[in-house]
Amino acid sequence: MSIQQRLAKLNPRQQEAVRYIDGPCLVLAGAGSGKTSVITTKIAYLVQACGMSARRIAAVTFTNKAAREMKERVGQMLEGKEGHGLTVSTFHTLGLNIIRRELAALGYRPGFSLFDPEDAKALLRDLMHKDAQVDAEVINRVQHRISQWKNDLVLPGEAASHATDQDELFAARAYEAYVRHLKAYNAVDFDDLILLPVVLLRDDPDALARWRKRIHYMLVDEYQDTNVSQYQLVKLLMGERATFTVVGDDDQSIYAWRGARPENLVTLGEDFPRLNVIKLEQNYRSTGTILRAANTLIANNPHVYDKTLWSKMGEGAAIRVVVNRHEEAEAERVASEILTRRIKERAEWRDFAVLYRGNFQSRLLELKLQHYQIPYKLSGGTSFFSRNEIKDAMAYLRLLINPADDNAFLRIVNVPRREIGPGTLEKLANYASDRGGSLFAACHELGLEQVLPTRAVERLGRFTHFIDGVRRRMDAGDALAAIRDMLRDMDYEAWLYQNASTPTIAERRMANVWTLIDQLEKSMQADPEDSAASEETETDGVEAAISRLVLRDILEQQAEEDDSDRVQLLTMHAAKGLEFPHVYLMGLEEELLPHRNAVEAGTVEEERRLAYVGITRARRTLTLTLARQRKAYGELMDCTPSRFLDELPEADLEWEGRADKEDPDKKQARGKDAIAGLRSLLG
Repeated sequence: MSIQQRLAKLNPRQQEAVRYIDGPCLVLAGAGSGKTSVITTKIAYLVQACGMSARRIAAVTFTNKAAREMKERVGQMLEGKEGHGLTVSTFHTLGLNIIRRELAALGYRPGFSLFDPEDAKALLRDLMHKDAQVDAEVINRVQHRISQWKNDLVLPGEAASHATDQDELFAARAYEAYVRHLKAYNAVDFDDLILLPVVLLRDDPDALARWRKRIHYMLVDEYQDTNVSQYQLVKLLMGERATFTVVGDDDQSIYAWRGARPENLVTLGEDFPRLNVIKLEQNYRSTGTILRAANTLIANNPHVYDKTLWSKMGEGAAIRVVVNRHEEAEAERVASEILTRRIKERAEWRDFAVLYRGNFQSRLLELKLQHYQIPYKLSGGTSFFSRNEIKDAMAYLRLLINPADDNAFLRIVNVPRREIGPGTLEKLANYASDRGGSLFAACHELGLEQVLPTRAVERLGRFTHFIDGVRRRMDAGDALAAIRDMLRDMDYEAWLYQNASTPTIAERRMANVWTLIDQLEKSMQADPEDSAASEETETDGVEAAISRLVLRDILEQQAEEDDSDRVQLLTMHAAKGLEFPHVYLMGLEEELLPHRNAVEAGTVEEERRLAYVGITRARRTLTLTLARQRKAYGELMDCTPSRFLDELPEADLEWEGRADKEDPDKKQARGKDAIAGLRSLLG
């Protein structure tokens, strides 16, 4: 299909957004208005109609899933070598690529480590351990503050001047030590993936010229979710040329709590006065009734750019508001109704989604769904491989097969505690850097005694001697037995009991570790072809099996996107970008939606945007539920209906369970439907 044929399939506003390439462009894309089609078609248009080389184009978004979908769709449009060199990635992957190419300018060595949030937390814990007042909550607060400073481009030396109280001064001191240690470990954290490229491009004219020459056109998806540093990255790369298209929706900005700045939409117009704003208001997802409710609700928020969603999909069913006695009745009602509606409407389980404000709301619902044997998928659960005990065990396994893995070394050198402090590790890292080797190798060198006290050298020596012994045992015979003995010999279980809040949790965590080792064994047995049996040592087999486990971790995270036939349970935050034929929004009560914290902090506008996101996930039917009473601290408390219900168009709502608003004939008909559905199920 030619680019002209693809353009003909778009509506007039979408076509305008694709064709405008002469300056800065903001595409204000309402929910369900086909923004991905605009971005992908525009990339093809730039290459096929404008003759731009794909390697000069960069499209960035926020999730791997969105980037993957975009890449696949562009791949179907560009033929042969047309798409070679095209960048379609997340912001953080783009930042990582810049860091990799600019290592020398940034002062890092090849093979740098990327600390995930848990690695970063462990380093902060070690740095702050000398202060007896520090607990997990304090560490979390400091980590969050450092992340905010990095996102706002506040460097360690400047943080103290931004501190507003003693807690922030304490965090500023921790920030300086934290960054110094990261650099010594030749490591960066997640926030550095944007911060370091921005600082480099801002302060190094040569680097800026290199990257501006490399990227001629940028497209940014979900622009309303950008923070200060991400916006600056786009602004620096595009500079005076200002050839970019950003696509976003201020009404779907729901991530202020993690640094997103919807006001970047305003800043964009100030920084680029020639900005062309194109509104996509035709919705291809929902009925007129659902869109009218969304428009009416969000009109209560102030707007820089007004827009009104509309659809050619007809009016559709009224929005149902179901009032229940208490939270258990609410969960029972949702579960039983999904069951009867599936039979009556011949729907699939996957057609139904239940959205809520907080994860705790799913507990009762899960029990009810299990009772009715309804298959469901709970989004947002903890991945097996993201658990701390599994990451510890995996770090030991990685170090056993690759002693040069500095990240693995840093994670477990002090787990269980071996009294090897961050000061020792900083000196070790500097020594290893000077010698051009790994941290593990540096521990074996005699010269280490020149830079570290004897006691520190002995402690490091005991650790490396222990790992060397396990490696020798693995090479000599039964590698799995050597790994199991290692976990027992270092008494990892006692460490878990020492650090868990209850013995039951410690027991569960240790059971997870043994499950991992069992999986390792199964993985070794599962792939005999990999082993070239007679020639491969068991250690080689373990190495291949560990690699497969790491791959399984990645696949497990991707499996969260599976399309199996199950009812979807997820928070409204997690539902952004998704759509379902039938949506239930649970807990439309004050202090739940809007959340109490938002009411107290005066951020109800973001909660209204969250409700808007929830409403606009629905394609055909929308049901809002609430409870008159809900349990809090073991007591039944009276609930007040959410203010957002009063902001919806009264004529489009059909109330149930509220005598003053309910139609008795419809109530009777519903009862008959439910009985008929259950009879059909039993029959």
